[in-house]
Formats: sequence, structure tokens, C-alpha cells
Amino acid sequence: MSMDMNELMRQAQQMQAEMQRLQEEATAETVDASAGGGMVLAKANGAREIVSVSIKPEAIDATNPEMLEDLVVAAVNEALRAADRMLQAKLGGLMGGLGLPGL
Repeated sequence: MSMDMNELMRQAQQMQAEMQRLQEEATAETVDASAGGGMVLAKANGAREIVSVSIKPEAIDATNPEMLEDLVVAAVNEALRAADRMLQAKLGGLMGGLGLPGL
């Protein structure tokens, strides 16, 4: 069974438009992640940009700045992973909708 090339192109254009819409939608959404039992909170958007970092005063220890650095890195990395998961959830079903074998 052969798929009409015009139909294939139409579906590809629809998929591209839907992907663009979903990416724009994801950019407006944010995800949160924390480290150190909530002492550091990082927020990222669907464009994988860190939009904020919050640090509770009790996380600031002048005698151990490495601990705070580690907490910030952990929270930011988790926020970026959460943004990736959110984007994947939004875009995940898009390729299956094209109806091409093997995709």
C-alpha cells in the first residue's frame, strides 16, 4: 500500500506546525526542582532556560560555600531534566501520528 506523496507532505507540514505550537506552549510553562530538602529551588521553562533560583537563608554557610554550590548545581540539573521530561511528554506522540512505518 503506497501513500500518496502529497498526503505525506501535508501530514509532515501539519506535524511541523503542531511541533512549533507545542514548543511555544512549553516555553511558557515552568517546572520546579529542589535540592537539600527544599533549601535550593530552581525553576526552568520548556526552552530549557533557568528562569529563577531561590536559596533559603539557612542554606548559606560562609564556612562551607561548596555545599551551597553543590545544592545549586543539583537543583538546576534536576530542573533541566524536568523540563526535558515535560517537553518529551508534549512532543512524544507527534512522530507516531505521521503514520510512517518504523517511526
